[in-house]
Amino acid sequence: MRVKICGITDKNDALFAETSGADAVGVVISGESKRNVTAGEAKEIFSVLGPFVSTVIVTHTESEDEMREIAEVNPSAIQVSTDVRIPDSYRGKIIRVVSDKKHNPEELPKNCDAIIIDSSRGEGSLFSRDFAEKVIKNSDVPVILAGGLNPENVGEAIRKLSPYAVDVCSGVEESPGIKDRFLVLNFLKAAGKLPVLKRKKT
Repeated sequence: MRVKICGITDKNDALFAETSGADAVGVVISGESKRNVTAGEAKEIFSVLGPFVSTVIVTHTESEDEMREIAEVNPSAIQVSTDVRIPDSYRGKIIRVVSDKKHNPEELPKNCDAIIIDSSRGEGSLFSRDFAEKVIKNSDVPVILAGGLNPENVGEAIRKLSPYAVDVCSGVEESPGIKDRFLVLNFLKAAGKLPVLKRKKT
């Protein structure tokens, strides 16, 4: 199963996610987010990663100027929850956010390379299984599952829904933007990538 570790704000966490087996590393550029980074910080975070891990910028912007700045970072993909215009110069993938609060699972976005089911936006709210099932059934593009995932529930979600990938943010954190490395490793294990580690008693 493909895994994206999202909401990263630190180069060391990005590198740890990659070396531990994550397929993608995500940062957030959105002023409303507790994990917000600048375009310059996003470049620095991505600079430590190798060529075989995908880089994703998550944004909720409605500003075309801000979207141009994001596109200039040249991530592998931009994950966007609004209808803001994507610059013609951007050559990466576009991931569109769908939510059970806003979307009909039978009328999904067409102008994208993938869809991510995410009503939580980093707040840890669990996804709607019924909505997710319908989106996966109706989508013509890969579907990524997010929203309230953690090491305890991601395995069952994968088994029951078989999404293209899973995405985790708050479910592997010490605090917003700071990853708990044991939780990261155990999430990857639960998604089929690594052995479970136990914390050492102090």
